[in-house]
Amino acid sequence: MPYAAGDSAKGASLFKTRCAQCHTLGAGEPNKVGPNLHGLFGRKTGQVEGFSYTAANINKGVTWDEETLFEYLENPKKYIPGTKMAFAGLKKGGDRNDLITYLKESTA
Repeated sequence: MPYAAGDSAKGASLFKTRCAQCHTLGAGEPNKVGPNLHGLFGRKTGQVEGFSYTAANINKGVTWDEETLFEYLENPKKYIPGTKMAFAGLKKGGDRNDLITYLKESTA
């Protein structure tokens, strides 16, 4: 199942409960346990200035877009073996669609 536009309001709720403890979204906001996600779409893995990535993340070399995020968010440790991201993933495709839709609006 590929990415399809989701419900941004549901994605905002998912971000708040599943992601916000480790990530920020706004330009100029600080990195937390995870990197700031502003400018995420079109950026290669491991590229946020000032964030300490694992070699696995830096060397993955994919560019984040709807499809790569859809696959990554299902199981981050499977997509990038060796990542330090502790998030287990979102198994439901609809949840991933909602979150990605929200991220597209909130990180531009």
